[in-house]
Amino acid sequence: MKNMTTTKTTFSTLAAILASALLLSACATRDEDPLEGYNRGMHGVNTVLDKAIFRPVAKGYRFITPDGVRSRIGNISDNLREPVNMVNSFLQGDFDQGMVSFWRFIINSTVGVGGMNDVAASAGLKERREDFGQTLGVWGAGPGPYIVLPIIGPSSGRDTIGMVADWFTSPWPYMLDEDREKIALVLAQGLVERERLIDPMDDIYETSLDPYATFRSVYGQYRDAAVKNTRDSSAYSKAKTE
Repeated sequence: MKNMTTTKTTFSTLAAILASALLLSACATRDEDPLEGYNRGMHGVNTVLDKAIFRPVAKGYRFITPDGVRSRIGNISDNLREPVNMVNSFLQGDFDQGMVSFWRFIINSTVGVGGMNDVAASAGLKERREDFGQTLGVWGAGPGPYIVLPIIGPSSGRDTIGMVADWFTSPWPYMLDEDREKIALVLAQGLVERERLIDPMDDIYETSLDPYATFRSVYGQYRDAAVKNTRDSSAYSKAKTE
């Protein structure tokens, strides 16, 4: 009975998320920045927090962790995302990529020793990140207004809703019993991603006359490419250290 109640709650939440996404996409386009006043303020707060806490922690992690170990930790983090990649590929109607994500998770979780080694890539099964924000884009929902989230940073109305949906579709929150375990997982994956972005983010801050506008432009281009399943050289492209 408890599982049925949880399932019904999850479906109700996802339905509300979808309805909100469609409403947001109808209200604004990505080229608009109706929240610029708030966004610039939050960007400033995030920049202060990043320089004081997140970047130094990421730099420390890079300094004390050998490249090979860091690569394997990154592989584990990526492997934990594969169930979400799989679900969203199926929702987008891309069944071939959905099966690639399925087999990547199976192979890397077993032969790859818990995801430490990306054995599947060597077999020609390449990772492709898919999330519910991309799924909504494939379904025709516009990006909605650009928004800077506390700590998380650049997002859009559509992608913010997508992040919530991905949390509900990921199996790990249901498999971890303690809240501290869930928080630890989020923090660990956040650390991996922040370390990967040290160099491209530093480059933006060092070379851009208006970092806020640059982040907004780069984020929009990257998400457009993600929805279309193309790749660009933006700062938000995943930069693994091999």
